[in-house]
Amino acid sequence: MAVFGLVSAVAGFVKVRYLIDKAVIDNMVFRMHYRITSAILFVCCIIVTANNLIGDPINCLTESSSGHVINTYCWITYTFTLPGNLAKSVGTEVSHPGLGGDYGEKRYHSYYQWVPFMLFFQGVLFYLPHWMWKQWEEGKIRMISEGLRGAMIDSKQERQAKTERLVQYLMETMHLHNSYAAGYFFCELLNFINTVGNIFFVDTFLGGAFLTYGTDVLKFSNMNQEQRTDPMIAVFPRVTKCTFHKFGASGTIQKLDALCVLALNILNEKIYIFLWFWFIILAVFSGLAMLYSMAIVLMPSTRETIIKKRFKFGTSTTVGTLIRKTQVGDFLMLHLLGQNLNLMTFNEVLEEMCRRIQFGNDASPTSVPSAPSTLEMSPMYPEIEKFGKDTEI
Repeated sequence: MAVFGLVSAVAGFVKVRYLIDKAVIDNMVFRMHYRITSAILFVCCIIVTANNLIGDPINCLTESSSGHVINTYCWITYTFTLPGNLAKSVGTEVSHPGLGGDYGEKRYHSYYQWVPFMLFFQGVLFYLPHWMWKQWEEGKIRMISEGLRGAMIDSKQERQAKTERLVQYLMETMHLHNSYAAGYFFCELLNFINTVGNIFFVDTFLGGAFLTYGTDVLKFSNMNQEQRTDPMIAVFPRVTKCTFHKFGASGTIQKLDALCVLALNILNEKIYIFLWFWFIILAVFSGLAMLYSMAIVLMPSTRETIIKKRFKFGTSTTVGTLIRKTQVGDFLMLHLLGQNLNLMTFNEVLEEMCRRIQFGNDASPTSVPSAPSTLEMSPMYPEIEKFGKDTEI
């Protein structure tokens, strides 16, 4: 129950909620980083620190009566295995995989005491780009879409007035959102670098065994039962050796050879095989998101296709004019607004923008509906503190 209580504290990262009156300021792949991945890493951190799941993380067997001292020593220093004995027959040649006489190559294991800290640190790393984007974004989308998000409960006249105020803001600030877009694309690039960097970071942490860990496990499952060596035991051994030295009664140095059971590794091996596959999936999706963003920046035809296909707006001529008159920052603003407004309202916004672009922002009332002045917009966009409650966390 204690573990359940701790895990429930992390549930806020993966809240399943209706996004009614909640401003969305990123895309699905972006949210995979700071909501799903951070939550997974924090939950894994809680699991490996919950001793009641597996008992003590290390228990060492030795002929000495100082069992507790040796347990503590082997936990805070290191244990080791013999890679040359991994493939030997258990019960006839060796007592456990990777154990045997104290000779030959040794593989030292000291990572296990750092696993919770690593998982927590990685969770923070995956949340950091979202935090940076929130600082950069400053609640802009939430402010300009106030009263237009969520269920449509206003009358047609009220909705039209709010739509005209929003269009007025977009027209007055046209070509001024490029730095806003640069911040978004930079944070998106950080997500991709963060994912790839974490793969190599974990590989270094595990002594170069993580890059091929998943493929080795898949190969192992397809190998002959008598001829295979479990890669999970090689990377996360469940039984290891530990050497402890002490003075005897006469002052002679005595060497104690301890057999240590690392119960924590039964969890570690499952956690890291899952993380291997998840990081690969996340890296692929992040790479595709980067290509999508590059196409938006470099190819105006991509922006035109998104407006026509995703938001089902206008003809080729109308949309082409809109794309030619706007820049990348303006398009990103429209794209995020399209995620926050329902399709009908967003199409009304685009139609009004196209009319004003075609006839001019100061067109007569007969050609373009009159729009409120900038001063009249102030009630619609009140001053707010950063990160208000209705901005998605």
